[in-house]
Amino acid sequence: MSYFHIIFDIAHLIVYSYVTLTVLFLFVFAVASLFPYKTDAPKENTFRKIAVLIPAYKEDEVIISVAAEALNQDYPVDKFDIIVIADAFAADTLVKLRKLDIKLFAKNFEISTKSRALNYALGKMEEDYEVACILDADNIMEPDFLKRINQAYNKGFKAIQGHRVAKNMNTSFSILDAVSEEINNNIFRKGQCVLGFSSTLIGSAMAFDYPMFKQMMSEVEVVGGFDKEIEMRLYREGYEIEYLSEAYVYDEKVQNARVFTQQRRRWLSAQFHYFGKHIIPATKALFSEGNYEYFFKAVHYLQLPRVLLLGFLILATALSFFISPDWFGAWLISLSSLVLVFLFSIPRKFYNFRTLKAILSLPKGFVLMALSLLKIRGANEKFIHTKHTYNAFQIKPRFNKSRKK
Repeated sequence: MSYFHIIFDIAHLIVYSYVTLTVLFLFVFAVASLFPYKTDAPKENTFRKIAVLIPAYKEDEVIISVAAEALNQDYPVDKFDIIVIADAFAADTLVKLRKLDIKLFAKNFEISTKSRALNYALGKMEEDYEVACILDADNIMEPDFLKRINQAYNKGFKAIQGHRVAKNMNTSFSILDAVSEEINNNIFRKGQCVLGFSSTLIGSAMAFDYPMFKQMMSEVEVVGGFDKEIEMRLYREGYEIEYLSEAYVYDEKVQNARVFTQQRRRWLSAQFHYFGKHIIPATKALFSEGNYEYFFKAVHYLQLPRVLLLGFLILATALSFFISPDWFGAWLISLSSLVLVFLFSIPRKFYNFRTLKAILSLPKGFVLMALSLLKIRGANEKFIHTKHTYNAFQIKPRFNKSRKK
């Protein structure tokens, strides 16, 4: 056997092992997500004082309806405040916001980031809050969202992730984005919790013990992926992140290939950044403290996005049939296992013609994402604004609750 064939076989084995271990990881948690996840009853029924923080950058089109809708919670009106951090907003938008029963912090940051906006508001807030709830500028809470957050906090959880779902599915890419979000919810949140791990964070629809969050955020200054920074700090310090599958928040999904690819490139860049930053301390923590959760999450950041994973497996399986027939069966098993992952973790409501039509856009998404890897370096270090256009009143029936104090 020539050196070329030896090197090829070794490289082939390394690539196959990496891809297959990734699929196995997804498969285990996808199967786990099929089982129910329940926690103990709350230790007490106290209504906690909640600060709902909405950092927003140039979101003039949606922020008025989002802020107005956020007031309509089935929760004691004196026990929560809606706090909008308005960065680079038009003057007339600020006038309209001040007419609402919210707290407003307006600021034009020289360099705009979500972490900077949150720290600015946290530094100025004087109320004694117990819980901090973080939303994106386009997010719409279900009326019982804060009540469910409060129940989880009363169970003793200091970090809580809600169930973020799509508010729009008007294009093929918004449907793919919605499906991807639900796969994540089932695998990385529900499935992990079923097997005794913590949920991962998304970046919004999440809540934390207020003093803990304020202290952590004071040490965070990142352009992108502030949720990953908080997540790794929570794991490192031994906190458990709860997932609430019934606590819904509606989130606008990307509507075209350019934004879809740009967003995924930024996420992938952040993944590799946090893997490099945490793998050594996480490994040390595993052996010195037995902190398997911190290590587990650091390794988790090595995964490929599922669009790239699916495209690569289809390509590798097809090529192996012609180039390396002995490997064809192995690649086919990995591909089939990934298909089962999708079948287990995609909610039944997406089994329709519209989703099938959207799937036809996957090859385009694969090619664009593969090309975007050439530009991945530093993609999470530059602030990129994704404009939102769907306002709150397009989403669902109104929940009429007076907020008179």
